[in-house]
Amino acid sequence: MKVIVASTGKDISSQVHDTFGRCPYFLVVELEGKKIMGWKAIENTAVIKTGGAGITAAQLVAEQGADAIIAQRIGPKAIDVLNQFKINVYLADGSIESAVKALANGKLKVFNGVPCNGANGPCREHKG
Repeated sequence: MKVIVASTGKDISSQVHDTFGRCPYFLVVELEGKKIMGWKAIENTAVIKTGGAGITAAQLVAEQGADAIIAQRIGPKAIDVLNQFKINVYLADGSIESAVKALANGKLKVFNGVPCNGANGPCREHKG
């Protein structure tokens, strides 16, 4: 499974970025069962856009062949694009490694785009 995570940095120990479309990097994580097999960082070229960053970022991760996305927050237009490609979206915070492990262990639920993000991030149901 290819999991792409909105990231603050280029390493698995980086934090999940708070905004999908405006993260500086995406970490592409290869997951087999519950084991992380490897990862690579790609630059989010959408971050410099003045508008539509979420849509452009969603297209970028779809081109990478993502099966799943992990971010702290993601907008409805980006979710619409990801849904067209049948890419599941999950909300989590903390380190990328812990978020991916939470996904692998079934602790994250698919986010269907219903707003649950307040000033403090995702609701308890969607947060890992």
